[in-house]
Amino acid sequence: MSEPKFKKFFLLITIVIVTNILVWSRGFLGVSLKAESPLIVAFGAAFLAASLIALIYGSYTYLFKPKPVVKTKKEVVTHEDYVEAMSRYRSIAVLKQDVELALNQLDRMKNRKLKLLEVLEQRFDASELSYKKFNSVIHEVENLFYMNIKSILNKLGVFSVSDFAAIADLRKNKKLSARIIEEKIEVYNEYLNFVNESLNTNEEILLKLDKLLLEIARLGSLDLESIENMSCMKEIDALISQTKLYKD
Repeated sequence: MSEPKFKKFFLLITIVIVTNILVWSRGFLGVSLKAESPLIVAFGAAFLAASLIALIYGSYTYLFKPKPVVKTKKEVVTHEDYVEAMSRYRSIAVLKQDVELALNQLDRMKNRKLKLLEVLEQRFDASELSYKKFNSVIHEVENLFYMNIKSILNKLGVFSVSDFAAIADLRKNKKLSARIIEEKIEVYNEYLNFVNESLNTNEEILLKLDKLLLEIARLGSLDLESIENMSCMKEIDALISQTKLYKD
């Protein structure tokens, strides 16, 4: 038992003992179960029952009740986790279009990756350097895509649903100064602009994967140098490099 719980349990016992002394002692209330008055007998019986219940409940609460499990925030890892996390913002009017686009992008990303891997398996052997190069790039781009989605979720997580509603009606607030209102709206718009920029980047990623899929599908066997010189591969490498530079 922890020290705070022990103190509370000790205090409960003390209160029960003291009140019982006051009730049953002849020098105080002098309640007795053998009294001639049915009312006093009933009060005494009820008081004994209440004391017993208090001791039982206190003993359970402070001695035996298990410590509540603290729920930690679910970590976003899988594709389904991202979809679930993003879907929580669907009810916010100002974000509805952005959220729908993000969910659509998540669905397209999943399908593009599956299709790319399928085409790779059809065109190359898994042991070939060409296959490994394409496979590595696909996974790097996928990681970049989900990194952008996670960044969006982190930005949106700063606000609650009520925050979005309050900010939308901020200009109607007569108690705040115009300067404060404009600054709050400016910060709010910066968050929304970040979301929009991240969605645009992900749209660019999906477009480059479409180009990559098209080039892989229509070309035959390629050596590593030819792969690196493909225009879509250069674009993808540049995008990945820019993102790494931004993160650093």
